[in-house]
Amino acid sequence: MIKNQREFDYTRDDFDFLRKISNDHSGILVPDDKFDMFYSRLSKRVRMHGLANFKEYCSYLKNNHSTEFTEFINAVTTNLTSFFREQHHFDYLKETVIPELLKRNHTTKTIKVWSAGCSTGEEPYSLAMTLLENVPNSWDIKILATDLDTNVLKTAASGVYNSDRVDGLPASTIKKWFKKGSGSNANKVKISKDCQRLIQFKQLNLMKEWPFRHNFDVIFCRNVLIYFDRDTKERLAQRYGDLLAIGSHLFIGHSESLNKLETDFNLIGNTIYKKIK
Repeated sequence: MIKNQREFDYTRDDFDFLRKISNDHSGILVPDDKFDMFYSRLSKRVRMHGLANFKEYCSYLKNNHSTEFTEFINAVTTNLTSFFREQHHFDYLKETVIPELLKRNHTTKTIKVWSAGCSTGEEPYSLAMTLLENVPNSWDIKILATDLDTNVLKTAASGVYNSDRVDGLPASTIKKWFKKGSGSNANKVKISKDCQRLIQFKQLNLMKEWPFRHNFDVIFCRNVLIYFDRDTKERLAQRYGDLLAIGSHLFIGHSESLNKLETDFNLIGNTIYKKIK
């Protein structure tokens, strides 16, 4: 008989309890194939609290909601990103969107962008680099970057990354926008202050009330919709539409689509949408 290799007892009931809490809070669907992922992500929480098994952790989470819940959500949230991920989006931003905005917003000389689901910050910093390189210095650029996970937001706000995170970027980009560490930080890079000053990082649950009312010129919500059911995707797309003027753009992830959803957007490129009404 094969001996159970798990450090802690972990049952389907435990998984169902935990994924229901995650779904109720975030709206994120947790399929059956995330059973092992939940164990690996949460076992350190079980160990840290000196608990005997996942059943005890479920009780602990229920009874210590105010102190443990954020750690729980941070642990089970998936964050995968990189600088200039899906390069074609940034090419389109540079070649098409920014020239349109320079004409449309010439009176206010402002550009407002939202990176929804910004993870550890590579996306909003990539946006900042693209905008700084293609928008006149006299313009006011504001980037709001939000995520559910407070841990990744701390990394994002610090702007410090392992040097392998910039592997593959052009040498000119690294030289212009990153400062290489030395001594004990020799394997680190730090994003430039010029990029950091454009971005405001905030914790936000997309399922809750959004504490802003102003319109954006561009919204990046990439690899976020994939976690939601059809009705939630449609509702989110409609809410994004409410914050965009006609002619503004919404960028979503490579495996996502607004097809067959009731929205105010038309597909105009590879996972690039424009608000039409």
